[in-house]
Amino acid sequence: MSYEMYKMNKILTKEISFKLLYVTRSTYDKGWHSTSHTHHFTELFYITKGKGAFVLPDYDVPVQQNDLVIINPHIEHTERSNVQDSLEYIALGIEGLSFWLTEENNEPIGLYRYEGEREDILFYLNKLLEEVQQSKEEYEVICQNIIEILVIKLWREPTITIEQNNTKELSKLTSFVKHYLDKNFREDITLDRLAKAGHSNKYYLSHAFKKDMGVSPIEYLNNVRIKDAKNLLETTDYSIAEIAEINGFSSLSFFSQTFKRETSFTPSAYRKKARKHETTK
Repeated sequence: MSYEMYKMNKILTKEISFKLLYVTRSTYDKGWHSTSHTHHFTELFYITKGKGAFVLPDYDVPVQQNDLVIINPHIEHTERSNVQDSLEYIALGIEGLSFWLTEENNEPIGLYRYEGEREDILFYLNKLLEEVQQSKEEYEVICQNIIEILVIKLWREPTITIEQNNTKELSKLTSFVKHYLDKNFREDITLDRLAKAGHSNKYYLSHAFKKDMGVSPIEYLNNVRIKDAKNLLETTDYSIAEIAEINGFSSLSFFSQTFKRETSFTPSAYRKKARKHETTK
């Protein structure tokens, strides 16, 4: 007979206060990119397949399978696949914590490559996905406990520092909807679709989002689409009709009306003005 007992020396070694806002699994085609955006919370991305880059205002961070990317609050960024590979990742929204890589001199984004614990980390991430997908009784409690395990594991890493922060708090539902719209704005999105994705009543969802963000979900969606359309008008030779279609507008006329309402220019006038400004630099 063999018997071993290990005594727990402390009930709690570190007090951490944060919450998991969402967990998503995303797959994007070759050459895909999202529009530039920010969050009041931290995002953690684990690249499960493919290659791409995270684009900041001043530089790009190349990523590939098994990389962990940390985006701290209020850092403007976007993601893109490269032209040869699709990009797949699991993303977490975490409110109340900031993550820093000491080896990067406290840059507000860190790139950490897991080598020895990939299976361990993916086990917990997949358990998070399983819980949110099945949404059984008290699944949020289980998810919060799983994310606490992951955070403690990161806390153990000598190159990672984790700090509490007091950023503006949004509801979990608003945070999820904002994240969903930032990533899927090119698709055909309705309140019914948002409600289904967020497991919520569409009227409650719309009220909660407007209370937190100051605009309705559809108004926010149009703002994101217009922002991306402006970038395409400035940097590509796509036709106005192609840009309207790329950004999910139901018709060219609706795109033109929305664009002019938001910018005071028609799409063609905006492109002409942007091109003229570029040539005079």
